[in-house]
Amino acid sequence: MSKYIPILVFLIFLCTACASFADDNQKDWQQVNGHDFIIYYRANVPDDFVQMTMNTAEDELKRVIDNLGITNNPSWTGARQIKVYIYSDRDDFVKNGGQAIWAHGVAFARAKTIKLYPDAVGFFDTVLPHELGHIIFRDHIGFTADVPLWFEEGVAIYQEKAKRLGSDQIVKGAIENDQFIPLSQLTGVRLYKNSKDQVVDLFYAESASVVYYLITQLGAQEFYMFCDELEKNTPFEEALHKVYLNFKTVDDLGKAWEDYLKD
Repeated sequence: MSKYIPILVFLIFLCTACASFADDNQKDWQQVNGHDFIIYYRANVPDDFVQMTMNTAEDELKRVIDNLGITNNPSWTGARQIKVYIYSDRDDFVKNGGQAIWAHGVAFARAKTIKLYPDAVGFFDTVLPHELGHIIFRDHIGFTADVPLWFEEGVAIYQEKAKRLGSDQIVKGAIENDQFIPLSQLTGVRLYKNSKDQVVDLFYAESASVVYYLITQLGAQEFYMFCDELEKNTPFEEALHKVYLNFKTVDDLGKAWEDYLKD
C-alpha cells in the first residue's frame, strides 16, 4: 500500500465520545466570538489566521448544510455555537490535544467541538469542512442513530473540496493486491492512536469511495432520503433497503460497489 499513501494525504480521526475538550486551563487560550462559532487559539497563532478560520468556517457551515440536503436546520447561534480549538502546531495537538500523530483534526460531534492545528495540510479546504461534516451530519441524524464508522467518515470526506477523488484508485489497487477489506468487514474496523498507517489509509479510501458511489452513482436525492431514514432511528440496513430496494444488507451494497470499481 505504500505507493498509494501520497494520494490520500488528509487523515482525519473521528472521535464521537465525550471527553475533556479544553484540555488545558482556559487561561491558556485566546478567544474570538463569531455568529456560529467560538474560536479558542494559542497565543502564538496569528490573528489574521484566526480571522480567516472564522470567515471560512461560517462559509463552510452553510455549504456543508446545503451539501447534505438539510432543509430544516435550526440556528447555530447561542448555546449551539460550534467551538473550534486551534493548537500551536502538530506537537501541541498530539501532546496536549491527546490526538493520534496521523490525525490532522478531530471532531467531538455531541459537544460541537473541533480541534485543529494551523499547519495541517489542507486546513481550509479539507480539514475544516471534514470536521464540520461530522458535526452537522450527527446533529442532523441524531446521536442515537446507529451508523457504521465508515459511513460517517465517508460523509465527512464528501464535504471536503476535493472529496478525495483519488480514493477509487487506492481501493482498486487494494483489490488487485488482495488487500481490499469487504464492506461487511469494514463495518467492524475501528481506528486508534496506534493504528498502522496502511490500515488508516485504506479505511479512509474505502469509506470515501463507497459514500461517493452512493451519492454519484445511485443519486443524491436517494442519499438524502437515506439520511432522513437514519434521522428517524431506522436501523441502518433497514433504511438501506427501504431507499435502495436492491440492497437488503450492507453486504449487498458492498458487492454492488465492488462490481462498480471493477468495471
